[in-house]
Amino acid sequence: MDIDKRMELVKRNTQEIITESELKELLKKKKNPSVYLGTAITGRPHVGYFVWVLKLADFLKAGFKVKLLLADMHGALDNTPWDTLEKRYNYYSRLIPLMFESIDVDIKNFEIVKGSDFQLKKDYMFDVLKVSTFASINDCKRAASEVVKFGDNPKLSGLIYPIMQMLDEQYLDVDIQYGGIDQRKILMFARENHIKVGYKPRIEIMTPLIPGLVGKKMSSSDPKSKIDLLDAEEEVLNKIKNADCVSGDIDNGLLAFLKHVVMIIKKDRNEEFIVERDKKYGGDLSYKEYKDIENDFKNRKLHPLDLKNAVAREISLLLKPMKKHRESLLKLVKEAY
Repeated sequence: MDIDKRMELVKRNTQEIITESELKELLKKKKNPSVYLGTAITGRPHVGYFVWVLKLADFLKAGFKVKLLLADMHGALDNTPWDTLEKRYNYYSRLIPLMFESIDVDIKNFEIVKGSDFQLKKDYMFDVLKVSTFASINDCKRAASEVVKFGDNPKLSGLIYPIMQMLDEQYLDVDIQYGGIDQRKILMFARENHIKVGYKPRIEIMTPLIPGLVGKKMSSSDPKSKIDLLDAEEEVLNKIKNADCVSGDIDNGLLAFLKHVVMIIKKDRNEEFIVERDKKYGGDLSYKEYKDIENDFKNRKLHPLDLKNAVAREISLLLKPMKKHRESLLKLVKEAY
């Protein structure tokens, strides 16, 4: 695969890359560069996680070595009970590979890394303390403000969070850190501060956040806003039917999920998105491009209920691998949450 095609894969579905020129230079120099995404093991994974699973799949297809950091220590710093960390790690590490199975991606160059396996070592902790001597309280609080739940009485742990995330890039030995756009301030904190401890700044790549089914953000803490990966088919349909989806208004979580997840998968499989309708309403609709779905919905040619039913079917298909292991996964969930 040539550099242009690799660039196209890496850039797909992204909101910001810092910087594209550095990315192109990296692809010229390295056949198999490395990238990581870190996720704190806090709330239960939901369908919004497919955004970053698909992006990691793009990196794999573009020849990258991909690391997923299951950040148990970051979870603790963001108020996850210490006695649940191992149990939540077990749940995440079992569930995430099933998400890759769901989208038919080869994961031979994919690795799951447990944060505490390297973050508690002497050299790493020395660097945490070293960075804390020049990074101000305001710097750290500003960096973590979109990610850490500070509350009315902020804990010191929230200020350590961005320092550790910055150092993860170095200790995981990667060329790129990838995250959601809500991570931007932490990623910029990393680029600004690595040089102060003699490390090279990394390329930072961000994808957009998907709105929730109800409200503006798909959140693990709000069951109504998201579909859990272990939801049964009837639960999926019920949540989708109750989702915010006003006729003609394209600002909703269903269309965002279609754009950033479903239609990406359809394109890769050379499939169409089918909306099943009764013949008296014009029969089925089929779409190859997301923009056509959006235009039809905006112009009220696509009814919200028909859209909801079609999205619910697609989500249920994505959840098939999880359904096969649902009982054992539910046991892990019961222990972890």
